This record gives sequence, structure tokens and C-alpha cells, in this order.
Amino acid sequence: MELIQRTPDLSAYLAADEAIDHHHPVVRRTALRLAADVTDSYAYAQAAYEFVRDTVPHSQDSGDLRVTWRASDVLALGTGICHAKAHALAALLRAEDIPTALCYQRLRHDDGQGHVVHGLVAVRFHGAWHRQDPRGNKPGVAARFSLDGEHLAWVPDPERGEVDHPDLYAAPHPAVLGALKAAPDRPHLWATLPTAL
Repeated sequence: MELIQRTPDLSAYLAADEAIDHHHPVVRRTALRLAADVTDSYAYAQAAYEFVRDTVPHSQDSGDLRVTWRASDVLALGTGICHAKAHALAALLRAEDIPTALCYQRLRHDDGQGHVVHGLVAVRFHGAWHRQDPRGNKPGVAARFSLDGEHLAWVPDPERGEVDHPDLYAAPHPAVLGALKAAPDRPHLWATLPTAL
């Protein structure tokens, strides 16, 4: 699949916004701590990815009912769904001047009933975009950081109505961000997340 950079100006993929608040002290402290242990931007990107994937539990897996959407809150509270974790990873990467996009998949719900939009990121290295899924691993999910082929949590199955969206967004999709911001808890969020983009 060919990824489509929706905003021609690459600097848009380094910008801060209300969700990807990479100037926030919590994000900056985390980025500085991660950067201290690596030698280059590639190693930093992998360290940031593994930090978000492994140390911020996906709230569905952990049973946490809180909804986070702002990167600094995801890092401070240590919880979030896929979209929130993607915002946190994007903020950590952009904090170190690594262009990062938000991207999406349409997947079947875990219970097999209906669909939901799943969030991930793409990083730009070697003149190309590389998708990464910081959702968090669990039995049946083994995503990992890679600049040589994708190792995402899921590969969409078109026969199940699943879709890989090729669009790379500089900011969170408004439908996704609106659902996150309006949800008082995760059960409400599950009922209101978009089923398609």
C-alpha cells in the first residue's frame, strides 16, 4: 500500500497541537530521558516506540476506565487506548524532530460485532514513511518497531470489511479526537468511536 502524505509541508508533521503537546514538561522530560540512553535518531525512535508500547498499558487490556487523549496526560497517567498512545508516541518523536504522522485502520471489534477505527503512527526515515503500532502487545498481538517492513498489531482482512487507510494526517482525525474528548469513560468511548473514516 502506498501511503499518502495529506499535508505537503513536512513541517506540519513536527508541529504541536492540543493532542500532540510535545512542548509540555511531561513530554519533554520523558523525551530527554529516552534520548540520554541512545546514540542516534533511529535508536531514539525505537526507544520511544517501545516505551509507549510497553510502559503505557492499553486501557482495555488493563481495565482502566479513564479516557486520555492529550499526549502529556497519556504519559502522566500511564493509560490510553490506541489513539491516545499514538498521540503520545507522536509527541515524543516530534519532540526530537522526527516527522510523525497519525494513520488509521478500520478493524472488526474484538467481539466480532461491527467495526472500529484503530490508530497508529508513521515515522519518516530514509525519505519514506514507516507505520508503527504502539497499541501494546498481548496474546495474539506482537507488534514491533521496524523500518524494514511492517510489524503491526493487525493486518486488515478485506473479507471482514477491514481497511488499511493510506492517509497520513498531521493532526488527529477530527472524528476520532471528538469522540475521545467527549467520552466521560471508556465504555462510553467504545460506543461512540467512529466505525469508519
